[in-house]
Formats: sequence, structure tokens, C-alpha cells
Amino acid sequence: MGRTAVVTGASQGIGRATAVRLSRDPSIANLVLVARSADGLDATAAACATGIVAVHQLPYDLGDLDGIPALVAGIHERHGSIDVLLNIAGYAEPRSLLDTSAQNLVTTFTVNVFAMLVLTREVVRHMQGRPIKIVNIASTAGITSRPGWVAYAASKAAVVSLSQTLSEELAGTGVRIYTISPGRTATELRRKLAPEEDPNTIMQPDAVADVIAMLVGEGERTLDGQNIIVRQQI
Repeated sequence: MGRTAVVTGASQGIGRATAVRLSRDPSIANLVLVARSADGLDATAAACATGIVAVHQLPYDLGDLDGIPALVAGIHERHGSIDVLLNIAGYAEPRSLLDTSAQNLVTTFTVNVFAMLVLTREVVRHMQGRPIKIVNIASTAGITSRPGWVAYAASKAAVVSLSQTLSEELAGTGVRIYTISPGRTATELRRKLAPEEDPNTIMQPDAVADVIAMLVGEGERTLDGQNIIVRQQI
């Protein structure tokens, strides 16, 4: 019986690349795609390999934290398990300190940190000690200074810290938690952070997707709890 994988942020960027990559993984039976944009999910589903996995689209705004328990419960009820959780959804509104509003902080942390935490909590609750692979996408912005990106950089630092804390808290339960901190990657979110940058000169989402696929492979058992930096020299 194949595994069920949930991919958030699946409508574009690293989320889409990861969904397409996992659609070719014979160990995955069900691929659940979650994102706000129904059109974006349609495009991702169309790009996925056919005949290997069943692709399910769930348009949902992860800014609605209260609805996440029901979202996870529905996925678990339909498929019987959630074996892989990929927290890839992200939000950025780059602002300097004096230009950063309270709403910017709230929205950034809600999508980048709180949704990740609630999703993880609910998946662990439903799986009750069965093996789970969880990958949280942080950023090199969370481990080095990023002037002008106050809320985003702080939220990604929180992802790194929380992931390491949860890895230790859940040690021995069958839950393995990984963090990936990509460097500059040609995504829609990156265009917000660096609008003048040529996306052809930086790492492409497929490179990050390949690392995620390696981590969620059933044979990987040595890298949990680590923050893995993914960079590419071009």
C-alpha cells in the first residue's frame, strides 16, 4: 500500500516542482495538493505524471488556522493515513523595520509559522505514532541577516527553531522532521523579495524538489532534525 503525501503551497514554485517530482515516486499512492489558488492547483495537477499516483486538489487558504484541523481530518479520513507532510506554502511582503505594519507581521507569521505548526500538530495527532516524514521549508534568510525583510526573515528563523524543537520533542515516536533552507530560488515569492533579479541566473525550484524527494524517501533515516542548506552555483 502506497503512502499519502500532502504538499502545501502546491500551486507554484517549489511546491509545484515538488508535487511533479513526487508524482513519479512509486512509493506515493496519493498526492494531496493544497494552496489558495484553484487555477494554480489545476496547472500543477496537469503537470504531474499520470498513472502512478492519484492527485487530489484541495483549494484552501492556510491563513485560516481554525479550519486546518478539519482539513487534516478530512484528508486522513479519506486516505487512512498522512505519511508525508511538506510545509512549503510561504508568504512575503518585504518591508524595512519602520515600514513593517502589525498586519504584515501577523500575516507573515500566520502563513509561514503558525500554519506549519498547526498542520504538524494535527497530522501527528491523527497518525498516533505511525511513521511520518515532515519537511518544513525555511530559507537562508532565516539564518543570515536580511535588512529590509524583517518579517520574512524572522518567520523563517522561527521555522528553523521550531523544526529542531519538534524533532527532539517527537524523537522516538516515528516522526522525522527535516528543515530545508534554500538559497536564492526562481519562484514567485523570490520575485517579491528581489524584483530586479534575473531568475535565469539563480537556482530553479526543481533543484530543491530533488532534495525534498530524497528526504521523504523511505530509506532516509539519518538527517532528521537538521537544517539542510540548499544552494546552487550557476
